[in-house]
Amino acid sequence: MTDLDPAISASADPERVDRSALQQRTVRVLIAAQVVGGVGMGSALTVGGLLAEDLSGSKSWSGLATTAITLGAAVFAIPMSRAASRHGRRVALTVGWGLATAAAGGVILAAVLEWFPLLIAALLVLGAGTAANLQSRYAATDLADDAGRAKALSIVVWSTTVGAVLGPNLNEPGAVVARALGLPELSGPFLFSVVSFAGAGGILWAALRPDPLLLARIDLGDRQPPRGNLRGALAVVRRAPRAMLGLATMAFGHVVMVSVMAMTPVHMKDHGTALTLIGLTISLHVAGMYALSPVVGWAADRFGRIPVILGGQFVLLVAVFVAGTSGHSTWRTMVGLVLLGLGWSCSLVAGSALLAESVPAGERPGVQGVSDLLMNLAGAAGGAASGSVLGLAGYGGLNLVAGFLTAPVLCVAAGFALGRSRRPAG
Repeated sequence: MTDLDPAISASADPERVDRSALQQRTVRVLIAAQVVGGVGMGSALTVGGLLAEDLSGSKSWSGLATTAITLGAAVFAIPMSRAASRHGRRVALTVGWGLATAAAGGVILAAVLEWFPLLIAALLVLGAGTAANLQSRYAATDLADDAGRAKALSIVVWSTTVGAVLGPNLNEPGAVVARALGLPELSGPFLFSVVSFAGAGGILWAALRPDPLLLARIDLGDRQPPRGNLRGALAVVRRAPRAMLGLATMAFGHVVMVSVMAMTPVHMKDHGTALTLIGLTISLHVAGMYALSPVVGWAADRFGRIPVILGGQFVLLVAVFVAGTSGHSTWRTMVGLVLLGLGWSCSLVAGSALLAESVPAGERPGVQGVSDLLMNLAGAAGGAASGSVLGLAGYGGLNLVAGFLTAPVLCVAAGFALGRSRRPAG
């Protein structure tokens, strides 16, 4: 029995389907879901580390909150990509947001019970929301043509800005609501997360029809789900050096961003910064991650993926220098975090576009799942180590270590750029 949506089966004749109109509608639906879901994710990223520190009683464990979310995103990346291959993006993304909704409720329960292991378990499952957020960018490319792939991807990435910037600023309102309900103050923002994640899943389930991935497979003359697996997807990537560079760019960019971002609220709290300013700093960081992504996508289409990748690594280096030397200066920390987000955006958008165009179309869903798996595993490793590095070397030392992690991508991308410049004309 096929899993194709009836609307897709009815429109299998290319002459009866306006692919451009469907692509525009798909992008609009994805934008709406990203805006709504981003509110909850922004809240979770801001107070997760503070809640972990409060329940564990140790700074060294505070980084485990972001690590758990990032690791959860890695754990769910492959199952979600397989679900997308078999049942379409609509089912896979809706399930991801649904799991995140239940997990946000679990975080609130952990805060009430003051049970640290339950908190980490719930945050791990909450990573399914991050996985859904990330895989939405690929859903925007299923029906896109080659010339507009980076643009479509970057617009969906950008749409997270509204919710993700608003989310961290709901910390104080969340605390007020929590007090009114007799809940711990730090659990308050997760009340908004429950509503936000459920809303994102509801939008996708109701409106992402026909399914873009299943329809794209019809364009390729293939109605059956691919049989791709982890080993096969990795083999596809190994055969394409540019795909390897795209994957490495996303992985290293993510570990730099996660490791510094995870410890910034703890660093600021240690210097007596108000919770409102901590929330504002994370909001500005998230704005840096998403707000300029359409510009990054345009640049990647106009000037090429590799120049944007190189530019992103230099921005990351400037970011860790500014943040690492900020000391007690809140505004320098804010500037550093904005630049950190911008460097991550360059890495994600250009790296994703480079990866997608460097492998055969039929292999893309499996390869995309592997890329998100490895990217989030790298981020989880960075988040796990960040608390210990902060304790041993301070915030400046953490940023110094993060800066060194840009070296591999810088070297490989520079090699590609030099090789292209030395290639004979014609």
